Amino acid sequence: MQNKPLLSLVKYFKPFWLSIFFVVFLLLVQAMAELYLPTLMSGIVNDGIVYSTETGVSRTDFILKTGVRMLFFALVAGASSITVAFLSPRIASGVARDLRRAVFIKVENFSQAEFDKFSSASLITRCTNDVTQVQGLANIFARMLLYAPILAFGGIFLAFQRAPSMSWIMGLMVIILLGIVGILVSIVMPKFKIAQIMTDNLTRVSRETLHGLPVIRAFGTQDYEKARFDKPNTELRKLGLFVTRLMAVVGPALTFITGFMQIIIIWYGAHQISVSGLLIGDMMAFFQYAMQTVFAFMMISMVLVMVPRAQVSAVRIAEVLNTELTVLDSETPKELRKPGQKGRLSNEASDKKTVPSVLFENVTFCYPNAEASALENISFSALPGQTTAIIGATGSGKSTIAQLLLRFYDVTDGKITVDGHDIRDVRQTDLREKIGYVPQKGQLISGTIKSNISYGNPEATDDEIKNFAAVAQASDFINEKDGGFESEISQGGGNVSGGQRQRIAIARALAKNPEIIVFDDSFSALDFQTDAKLRRALKAHTEDATIIVIAQRVGTIMNAEQILVLDEGKIIARGTHEELIKNCPEYLEIAVSQGAAS
Repeated sequence: MQNKPLLSLVKYFKPFWLSIFFVVFLLLVQAMAELYLPTLMSGIVNDGIVYSTETGVSRTDFILKTGVRMLFFALVAGASSITVAFLSPRIASGVARDLRRAVFIKVENFSQAEFDKFSSASLITRCTNDVTQVQGLANIFARMLLYAPILAFGGIFLAFQRAPSMSWIMGLMVIILLGIVGILVSIVMPKFKIAQIMTDNLTRVSRETLHGLPVIRAFGTQDYEKARFDKPNTELRKLGLFVTRLMAVVGPALTFITGFMQIIIIWYGAHQISVSGLLIGDMMAFFQYAMQTVFAFMMISMVLVMVPRAQVSAVRIAEVLNTELTVLDSETPKELRKPGQKGRLSNEASDKKTVPSVLFENVTFCYPNAEASALENISFSALPGQTTAIIGATGSGKSTIAQLLLRFYDVTDGKITVDGHDIRDVRQTDLREKIGYVPQKGQLISGTIKSNISYGNPEATDDEIKNFAAVAQASDFINEKDGGFESEISQGGGNVSGGQRQRIAIARALAKNPEIIVFDDSFSALDFQTDAKLRRALKAHTEDATIIVIAQRVGTIMNAEQILVLDEGKIIARGTHEELIKNCPEYLEIAVSQGAAS
């Protein structure tokens, strides 16, 4: 099951195929050169030094020539190693860059249904920590899983050729090394799967604590939050210590095996030499091949510790990249009316004041995995130049209407049309270009006040930005700041009040010059006086736009041309403020509770 998502990541290595091919070639050259060196050394000892000693014939020229060849192959191996060390990080960092970009773009295209599937903390971890794990493995993958096996099996084969009588030593060593590596992998693999889940939990708790710090301080629950943070943090520490201690044991174990094997080789090799069963040079070559084999297995054991964690990370990344989007553009999208084009319906001359720009027709919606519908049989039209207001109790489905209009979700039944087109038949980008959206929590972007207002319209001039701020009743507090419109906004708008955030968010929506403006309880943080001024300014500024206002306060919507009253996902009444006061007990109750029944 895990191989399929892993294979989907292979394509991110394709742009680097030439560099990968070159790295593989260089590693082969390095391994072959290093494997050839003990053979050359054996020749120097057997055919040079020993031969000269036994016969009295000097073979200095042979020793020098062979020594030069050894130097050449050593330089080749060194140059190959340096080049690989230069190329491998470039490949790994390039793959990591492309993976992060792919995850980021994929998440940008998520509908709200996909966001409900993955937590924000998990998505952040997958885009950062998980990609880093894959990058670390990609950096050493070829070296460890190509070079090391060639060195190991090449060393075993050549050692058998040089000293067949000592092959049992090599066989015993390989069996022990394979046993250690197998035990290591079987223990470590499950631990790293758990580690990624713990990392997600730690990120989630950290994020919640940082975002909710004012509330935590206000309620004096620092100790509770500290305990909530300490639990995943301590668990992750224990797991990290376990793996570290395990590796700390493996290192000395391999060193002990190496030392023990060296003793056996020297002891048994000396015995074989004494009975003329083995040449000194062959024993020395066997010794070096054995060391190369041990070194190769040590490298393999190191990378196999990284493989489980990187594999878990790769699967988690692939889960995001392979997630099927539930909100997709039509294969043959229809064109919405362009700004300035007459008529609201395609190929139909009509009075734009009487043709609805937004139409809900028998819309029913049920959230994924929910038992009951959030909206049921919702039908209404919103006309240009008019305000359609939606009011109701908490959980009645008001904000769901805004999310469906913006296609954050797709309707379960019925349809929503904009300019006469089902919004599922038009491009999401075209739909959202027509809509200015102001959420209840005015989320701001790190930058300046100016950059936040011009976020939806980078071409807006300074005068236009000031005008939008004036309409949103934001000019006074902006001008009071030392930097004015160039004043810095911290992450999420943490250095301005809730009302100021909302007013900047309203100015940002107005800067798009949208034909449809959706206010999702966007006046809740404003005082009544500012609320009234803002509504009057909006009425004058957006006289041709279709306004949809979702609100809790009757005072905010009492002048709307159409008010919809929602209860448990159904429209129970509609009309003007005066009509609803007379005919809708639920609306009257809300108005009376807020002193707005007159």
